[in-house]
Amino acid sequence: MKKYHYCIGLMSGTSLDGIDLVYVKIARENYKNYEILACQTVAYSNSWRTRLQEAIGKSSAEHAELTTAYGVLLGEVINEFMKAHGISVVDFIASHGHTVLHQPEVGVTLQIGDGQVIANTTGQKVVCDFRTQDVALGGQGAPLVPIGDQLLFDDYTHCMNLGGFANISYEENGKRIAYDIGPVNIVLNKFTRQLNLEYDDKGTLARTGTLDVELFERLNSLEYYQWQPPKSLGLEWVLAEVFPILTERPVPIPNILHTVVEHAAFQIGSCLGTGAICLVTGGGTFNTYLMERIEFYAKGRVVKGEEALINYKEALIFALLGLLRMEGQVNCLAAVTGAVKDHSSGEIFEPQGGTQAAFTEC
Repeated sequence: MKKYHYCIGLMSGTSLDGIDLVYVKIARENYKNYEILACQTVAYSNSWRTRLQEAIGKSSAEHAELTTAYGVLLGEVINEFMKAHGISVVDFIASHGHTVLHQPEVGVTLQIGDGQVIANTTGQKVVCDFRTQDVALGGQGAPLVPIGDQLLFDDYTHCMNLGGFANISYEENGKRIAYDIGPVNIVLNKFTRQLNLEYDDKGTLARTGTLDVELFERLNSLEYYQWQPPKSLGLEWVLAEVFPILTERPVPIPNILHTVVEHAAFQIGSCLGTGAICLVTGGGTFNTYLMERIEFYAKGRVVKGEEALINYKEALIFALLGLLRMEGQVNCLAAVTGAVKDHSSGEIFEPQGGTQAAFTEC
């Protein structure tokens, strides 16, 4: 029997930075014994970024076409990744896909990237569609990463990811609790792109701005922050609740960035009480100003992960989610998502030849 599983994990987040890929080996007997053997982020072309940004407003037929096209893109990206890193042994590929719809309160979640198309394009077994079953079981379909936090990073009291949204997970009374705290890069990057910048490098622009007290107070008063977990956020919420506040009257972009950072840090810091030791990963950790403000508000200790972990923790954990699904083990925690039970979620696809497949929500 092999000592290790060899797998590829893929993640595309709401901040649209690109497709994160990891090639990882995970010990069969002890998941904490893992090693990232190769990792890479493939940036989206301008046309693909636009297609993904506009996907939320498309019809079901257009989503069907998009999920196939995006599956082909992911398959081609994986093939190039394997070629570039000399990867020949792969037990399976675990793909998160890209979320274009997420309204669990009405039973809707859609991550595009057809699993059969990816399998056919790569010639590899694929696990995807990790969220749909959870929503069908009454859950939020998110967050999914906390099972990985529990199994891989239990040396920390809390694990936090700073991406399009900030999300957190921790143990409480023997159960894993996790939820989206609030928006981060999904808002910041929208405004930096108005200045032809993909992101605010190290938070330099935000640091030069000044706090708009009215915006700060209105953001903090959003009803979502009063809800108890399980709870999760999507682009729909940002479009409906956040952007209208930030665009209601003219405000210099540096001031918007400064205020959004302060708001995010305030909300994040409130989650980290005395004694907390929080592992922080995700692209937002490179925003030096944001990290400074989080440390200002947090009563606990904030620990930045190593660079590979910062960039690829979510892709790594989706590889683990795929492994758990392949083994028929729980990879969705009811205490986290609000589903009626713990379960093993994800659809498995074997390569069949060709790149065309029927529409599947994965």
